[in-house]
Amino acid sequence: MLALRVALRYLVSKKTHNAVNILSLVSVVGVAIATMAMVIVLSVFNGFSDLAAGKLSLMDPDLLVVPARGKVINNADSLASTLGSIAGVSVTAPIIKEQALAVTNDGQMPVMLQGMTVEGSDATCLEGIMLDGSALMGYIDDEKSAFDGCPTCVLSVGVAVETGLRGGLNSRLCVYVPRRTGRINTANPMNAFRGDTLLVAGVYRVEQAEYDTDMVIVPLEVTRRLLDYNNGEATAIQVFTQGADTDAVAREIQLRAGEDYRVLDRYRQQQQAFNMIAVEKWVTLLMLAFILIITSFNIISAIYILRVEKQGNMAVLKAMGATEGLIRSIFGWQARLITVAGGAIGLILGSILTLIQQYGHVIKLQAGDMSALAVEAYPVRLEAGDLAIVALIVVGVALLSSLSTYWSKP
Repeated sequence: MLALRVALRYLVSKKTHNAVNILSLVSVVGVAIATMAMVIVLSVFNGFSDLAAGKLSLMDPDLLVVPARGKVINNADSLASTLGSIAGVSVTAPIIKEQALAVTNDGQMPVMLQGMTVEGSDATCLEGIMLDGSALMGYIDDEKSAFDGCPTCVLSVGVAVETGLRGGLNSRLCVYVPRRTGRINTANPMNAFRGDTLLVAGVYRVEQAEYDTDMVIVPLEVTRRLLDYNNGEATAIQVFTQGADTDAVAREIQLRAGEDYRVLDRYRQQQQAFNMIAVEKWVTLLMLAFILIITSFNIISAIYILRVEKQGNMAVLKAMGATEGLIRSIFGWQARLITVAGGAIGLILGSILTLIQQYGHVIKLQAGDMSALAVEAYPVRLEAGDLAIVALIVVGVALLSSLSTYWSKP
């Protein structure tokens, strides 16, 4: 193509006026920086998404069975036993989540009670995320102790900080929930609540707000007793697969459970958190794309000055039979080449820098207490899909900038 060949020659040849060279260089550098920023920012959000997924996996089961309507699964123990016979399922564990009020000597705070079985606690690997104490789930069995028969609990780091309690069975926590059944005596308001005293076995942290802010993990029997659940009820059933094909197991569970239940994988269990990261990612990309569009105005200026410089050449081409359309096509290709050149440089540099951080962990996070950090280096992950999206944006900006040749006639 003649127009492309001429445009390539104009791109690499030395210009008479330094202003053209400077504007062309500034245009390429501007597009390169904006493109590189898009690649790096998208990779950072990918890293944060992976970090969130990795931390969520410490507490979330492989699959979670919840009622399609209502809040409670009746006869959850029976359903859990049935689901446990499915090939690929290693552990099924009913759980109960309910709001409660935690009271200590120093004050009170609203908390989320999560009743779990010992099997569910072991499958969740709760012991691996403990900050203080242990993940002891059950009841104290010591006739010589004043707390014989007292249930234990595990606090999230948020509850521990708010209440000042520590693990090790040396701290007590009282929890209260409104009575679910029976009459309420208005003369005795406390009769409207059911409560229990728990010994704090340990404190955990999983670096996820839903679990770290106000969670108190207790034995499943405690929540059932507080809520007057006497027929094996639960609010959900945890299902652990231990390396089996989770999608295949989920389909089989849905088939067995029926339409009255929904089967959620790890992503769907925390879909709101991942959606938030995705929205931030694409909004940031949109803003950077807008910056790239603003940068393309440098290209328009460079093309305008180049047309002024090449008026003599254009006159010769017209004398040789070149049409106005060919002339415009030459400068249109010039604008596209400048944009694509800057975009290619930005894609390469952004990819290289991201890969260096991804595998070399060059940029470290800083904090007074390094042990408090979830990761030591900024998490990043390069995705081919993101590179393709950025490349399409660059191509779109190149096409837009080339349109300037239709009205930049000197």
